[in-house]
Parts: sequence; structure tokens; C-alpha cells
Amino acid sequence: MDKNKRIEAIVWSIALPGFAQLLNHSYIKGILFVLLEIFINVQANFNYIIIPSFQGEIDTAIEMTNYQWIMFYPCLYMFAMWDAYKSAGGGDKPYAYVPFALAAFVGTVGVIISPIFQIASISFGPIWCGIIFHIIGFIVGVWLMKQLRQKLPLDEETVEL
Repeated sequence: MDKNKRIEAIVWSIALPGFAQLLNHSYIKGILFVLLEIFINVQANFNYIIIPSFQGEIDTAIEMTNYQWIMFYPCLYMFAMWDAYKSAGGGDKPYAYVPFALAAFVGTVGVIISPIFQIASISFGPIWCGIIFHIIGFIVGVWLMKQLRQKLPLDEETVEL
């Protein structure tokens, strides 16, 4: 599939996990991702914390967050995005999953440390910390993927399971 299809899948996945799967006619996966997103969103109070986060009321957002549930969100979000990208014809090169997996991990860490993380006495809260750490994780993941491709070329003939 063409690059435009992969970009479209990523953009729909950013909008809501599961939308790209529905677009790619993977209806069961798409419905499952949408339902998981809604369930985790409700349990974590996600929509309720977006509003004060965007209004600069970070302490309110931190107070309203259910951290036991919001920690699932970065992994679901990035896995749904990876699945959409792969289903749209991407991810065929070695280590293509690394940026998505690292963004999920680092994004989760960002959410976990969000109540105490500050830069110049500015708190970012779970939404902004999650977004910032996702981006950092993805950028580092792209760099790591390129390093792995150079130093550990994956050849099907040399890989033994």
C-alpha cells in the first residue's frame, strides 16, 4: 500500500484508537480498540482531566486523575497506532515497531511521574507529560531503530528462533 494510506491510518489512530482499524476493514479489532479506549478513558477520568489540562489548571487535572487506569492508555494508544500502520502496509522493515513501543513505554513513565515532574517550577500534569514523553519516546525510538538497522541487520537466514 502507498505512503498516503499509512499516514491516513496514523492520523485516524491519533483521533481515536480503533478508527484506522475500522477504515482498514478490521472491524473486530477496530470495535475492540474503540471499546477499550472508551472503558479506559472513563475509568481514568481522561476526558475530565483534558479540560483543566488545556485550561492550565494542572493541579485540578492531577487531583482528578485515576493513575491506576490512565497508565494503560499510552500502551493501548501506541499499540492501536502501530497495528493501524502495519495493517496499512507499513512496518515491513526491521525494527519498525521500536518507535511505537518506546513511545508507549516512555509515555507511560511520563504519566506515572506527572504529579512530581516539573521544569522551572512548571507542572505539566498527566495529559501534557504524557504527550511530551510520547514524542520524546518516539523520536528516541526512531533514532534507536536506525541504529539497530545499521548495527544489527536482520536477515531471515541468520535468525534462529
